[in-house]
Amino acid sequence: MRARMRAVAVTAPHALFSLPSTPSASASSSSTAINFDSVSRFRRLGLFRFRARVRHRKPILNAASSAGAVEVGFREIQEKCSKWQWKGHTISYLVVHPPQACSSDPPVLLVHGFGASIAHWRRNIMILAESQTVYAIDLLGFGASDKPSGFAYTMEIWAQLILDFLDEIVRKPTVLIGNSVGSLACVIAASESTNALVRGLVLLNCAGGMNNKAVVDDWRIKLLLPLLWLFDFLLKQRGIASSIFERVKQRDNLRNILLSIYGNKESVDEDLLQIIKEPADDEGALDAFVSIVTGPPGPNPVQLMPRLSLPILVLWGNQDPFTPLDGPVGKYFASLPSQQPNISLFILEGVGHCPHDDRPDLVHEKLIPWLASLPTS
Repeated sequence: MRARMRAVAVTAPHALFSLPSTPSASASSSSTAINFDSVSRFRRLGLFRFRARVRHRKPILNAASSAGAVEVGFREIQEKCSKWQWKGHTISYLVVHPPQACSSDPPVLLVHGFGASIAHWRRNIMILAESQTVYAIDLLGFGASDKPSGFAYTMEIWAQLILDFLDEIVRKPTVLIGNSVGSLACVIAASESTNALVRGLVLLNCAGGMNNKAVVDDWRIKLLLPLLWLFDFLLKQRGIASSIFERVKQRDNLRNILLSIYGNKESVDEDLLQIIKEPADDEGALDAFVSIVTGPPGPNPVQLMPRLSLPILVLWGNQDPFTPLDGPVGKYFASLPSQQPNISLFILEGVGHCPHDDRPDLVHEKLIPWLASLPTS
């Protein structure tokens, strides 16, 4: 069974399946921001559950993290998310404010990968919010955002969603932090930004396209390409697609897939399974799955990265089966620091496709000092 599920996983896309006081007119009146000062109050009220994660093998470089990473529960994140209307669709987002106003520190926007959501940043949100305002967003088709029936998803649509979110909700130059296809959406958004709202980029195992068909230079993809096209054909048959999707999102199958792409197997816990599975049960989730797997791969980062002169941090898990270091995408990003002085690269040993959740300590160790080093203007 595990071998069969790994074959299915290869065909899937990469990863998994403030307005502090004056909300934007386009944001829902129920918009709620989390203030870091309210942590103890939230704990007493049971709104947030913080768990010290002491199993990390290396300390996180952060003053308040001596006990490990502060993790926010899946339900707690859901309860504090806000809604924003974008092009007739409801988009879910979260905002967390730091304990003190840090006007010189740019806010950050967290953008998840395929099949994930805001809660996939559960181990990063509060650590980052110690020094700057943190936003996180559910891309259209994922998490608690709308999943419109029959919608044709593209990388360009997600990039535009990010740019509009910066323009309407954040309204400040922002550092974009993305994983997998979320990274690629951030790259596209930065390359298309004309109003200086993107201050920097952090790319965690960036995808080469919306799905694996984009990586045609990889011998592994060339070998599997006929199978991928057959899989696309089968997915366009509604009954077959539904059967495949139902099988993939079963808890045991999801666990096997996640275990195959995480280096730290302990990070594949029940909360992670719920983070992935629950939105997959929503109406429209099947349409999103089919559209993304069978749709156009979208812009290639090889063409986009040379256009970007802003500060860029690239973090890459060396145990990634989707975008491996020895594949064309991994090799390309590994070569960038010698070509572009604005790019810093760190290889994370023993880490899989989702470094921020797999080994958040290693990510924070590089990310937090990099954020602190950014120019203040």
